[in-house]
Amino acid sequence: MTTPRPSFNALRAFEATARLRSMTAAADELSVTHGAVSRHVRSLEELLGVVLLTRGAHSTDPTLEGARLAEGVAAAMNLMQVTLEQLKPGPLTLSCSASILTHWLIPRLARFHQKHPEVALQFNVNFGPVDVVRENIGIAIRNTMITPPDDVVVRELVTEWVGPVCSPDYMRSVPLRKPGDLANARLLSTKTRPAAWSEWAAAAGIEATAFEVRERFDHFNVLIQAAACDLGIAPVPRMLVLEDLRSGKLVAPFGFAPGPHKLALWLAPHVRSRPETQALAQWLTEELKETAGGSADGLR
Repeated sequence: MTTPRPSFNALRAFEATARLRSMTAAADELSVTHGAVSRHVRSLEELLGVVLLTRGAHSTDPTLEGARLAEGVAAAMNLMQVTLEQLKPGPLTLSCSASILTHWLIPRLARFHQKHPEVALQFNVNFGPVDVVRENIGIAIRNTMITPPDDVVVRELVTEWVGPVCSPDYMRSVPLRKPGDLANARLLSTKTRPAAWSEWAAAAGIEATAFEVRERFDHFNVLIQAAACDLGIAPVPRMLVLEDLRSGKLVAPFGFAPGPHKLALWLAPHVRSRPETQALAQWLTEELKETAGGSADGLR
């Protein structure tokens, strides 16, 4: 008796559904319709003679048999991706947040291209967990508050320095001579780092107080712009505002302090040995150590 051979599309649709716990999300990832995913999964269950998914009102969860199959299919797909990358390497993909890309990397990227003109780069804009093999990511810049996947090599580099920043006009309108003056200021923050004010206070050795945040923004990108537009004062990583501090667009009335988090590189296993991966990792290490730490250049 021959073993039934399911189609690759059916396996791919099932694996995405099991991983994302949603046929709708799987359809979006695969750029197909919800109905196509549903038909693929149903045909796979009929072919194998087992129930693979439990359909609920709010999620679709794999059964015990489904979980085993999903794990095997995911491993096989990752192996195919690694093999293809080894046979015909494409551009090296660097993953980082939109804030790091915009405020830190882009102003320095010309220096990398001048030093390594042979390396082609592309970008994955993401600040959270990521499957480096599935998304073909070579290197990721991450904060250590994010748990890395098991298969990457992690290089913890530098402590992230943090401090409140605002526009010069705002500091003139709300005198900020000592941390206690923050009680009279309009405090801003991000939804991605809700404890930023208390983390900064602890790092700076300031007595704990109840910081009343008046407005939260989705990401540091928007938060920094809000501070520059006189909307208030915001605690941010120093590396993201270096250019704005140098130009005078922003000021840091209390300076910066070493925060509780570090910056790290995640190196993907399937491209770690490529010369361009090593070149980019070395360059990022040097740049981050030079610019992400304390205020050696006197910027406030």
